Order: sequence, then structure tokens, then C-alpha cells
Amino acid sequence: MSGYVFWGIVLALIVAAVIALRIWLPEGSAGRKRAKWATWAFVALLVGGFLHYTLPQHDIVRVVNTYQERQDLNDWTRIFWSSPDDQSTGLINRDVQFLQTIKANGKPMVYRNEDTSWSWPPYFKFDTANLQAEAEDLKSTAAAPQWVSVTHYGWRIVYFSAFPNAVAIKAVAGPDVTIIPWFNIVFFVVLLILVLLFRRMWLQFRERSIDPVLEDMGEAWDSVDDRADQAADRARGVWGRFTGWLGTWKGKSRR
Repeated sequence: MSGYVFWGIVLALIVAAVIALRIWLPEGSAGRKRAKWATWAFVALLVGGFLHYTLPQHDIVRVVNTYQERQDLNDWTRIFWSSPDDQSTGLINRDVQFLQTIKANGKPMVYRNEDTSWSWPPYFKFDTANLQAEAEDLKSTAAAPQWVSVTHYGWRIVYFSAFPNAVAIKAVAGPDVTIIPWFNIVFFVVLLILVLLFRRMWLQFRERSIDPVLEDMGEAWDSVDDRADQAADRARGVWGRFTGWLGTWKGKSRR
């Protein structure tokens, strides 16, 4: 399953859950308020994690080594590796290139160097070999450091053997250089506009399509309740007349 299909399914499930909560929980109830806040918290956590993993980040580091190592991809941690559109996609292990670096604070950081091709995330990276050669050329020592900016996406999770994927590398003047994330700034501005537009469209759609259906369902449910109450009243009336008729027979038997 591609990343596009996976996140499409997640979005569809969230929308379905929101609609289901609006139907099952009455307006203004405490349960609906708790469900609403829980849903928004989950959505915010999911979207925030997705964006933090996917959007490009920049690290100022010093390259100390490059190497290649065979990695096993036969468990759930495969989601942290690229899925290139070639014959290696279905293999349980493959050779992966890595960059070993040291940050300005002395902490190590290891990046993988994999093509993303046409798969998710949409970086369309095809130049793994070139990037490895550039990193090899930029290696330096602590005595004569050459600082570089590594553009990457992903997370470094030691316990899961997850590595961020380097997508670009370039030399910089020093460890204190500031990299302005122009892509992320433009992305969030566009995202904000789309969110406001989608919210407006959703409110109109809810007002025109969902709310009338919910009102009809509520009226139908109230009608069912009314008919049930009327049936219960009739049943109690019949039972009362029946018990009264039995009482007349009891009175006759005493005489």
C-alpha cells in the first residue's frame, strides 16, 4: 500500500468518525464535548506527527564517514525505509547507504541515503549515488572541520533502527549559520489558506446536506418514540379495562 492510499484511508476514517459522533451523541451533551476534544486532539497529534516526519529539515553537521550496509526489512519497521519502484521493493533486505556525521554540539547523527523515486514522501529523489559522492568529498576532521547543511526528512529512533533520509547536502560557512526553511514557510501559508477554504466548504456542506438529514433522523426518532408511547398507553388502557372486568367477577363471586 502506497503512502498516498494509506493517508487517504486515514482521512476518510476521521471524517466518518466525526459524522458518526454527530449522529450518536446528542448536541450539547457532556459525552459529545469530550468526544469532540478527544477527536481534535487526536487529529492534531496525527497531523503534527505526519508533518514533522515528512517536511524537510536542515541540520548543520560535519561528515565523518560514509558507508553501505545491508538492512533487514522483514518486519513492521519497514515503514521507516523508502520503497523505491524497482525490483528491490519486494525484498526482505537490501543494501542501504549511510552518512555518519557529528553535530556542532558533539552529538552523532546518522542519515540513510535512499532514493524515494515516485513513492511517498514526494521528494522525487533519484540521485542517491551523487549525494553519496558529495558527502564523501565533504568529509572532515575535528581539527579541520568542514561544516555542511544536510536537508532530510524522517526521525532518528535508535531502538527501531530508524534513520532520517538525507535528500541534499551542501557546504556552509560554519556551525552557526542560519538556514531559513522557505519551503516550510510557504507550505504552511498555503496549508492555512486551504484549511480556511475547506472549513468554509465544510460548514456550507454541513448546513445544506448533513444538518437536514440529522434533523429528519431526529424527527423520525421522535415520531417513533411518540408512537411507542401511544402504543404503551393503549396497552395500559386495555390492561386496565381487563383488570377492571376481572374485578367485577370477583365482586359477583363474593355475593
